[in-house]
Amino acid sequence: MDTVESIRSWVSTHKLTSIGAIWASAIGGSMAYTGSRTALKPSLRLIHARMHAQAFTLTGLSGAVAYHYYDKSCRKQEEAASA
Repeated sequence: MDTVESIRSWVSTHKLTSIGAIWASAIGGSMAYTGSRTALKPSLRLIHARMHAQAFTLTGLSGAVAYHYYDKSCRKQEEAASA
């Protein structure tokens, strides 16, 4: 099993953990980026980081939904081909 396949398998099994990891990394990345680029108060940096994390989380959820339906359609095609 190659690396991409093992990652895909893990993400498929741990969907919510993957979304949480995306959210946490987006918060951390956004805090680090805004901290180094602008002189905002910490409360404003946290608000911006939360907004960025929400955008990344929605993107991750959309990707999970797309993957779910893609995987479901692939399974149906495999079942029809084997029948």
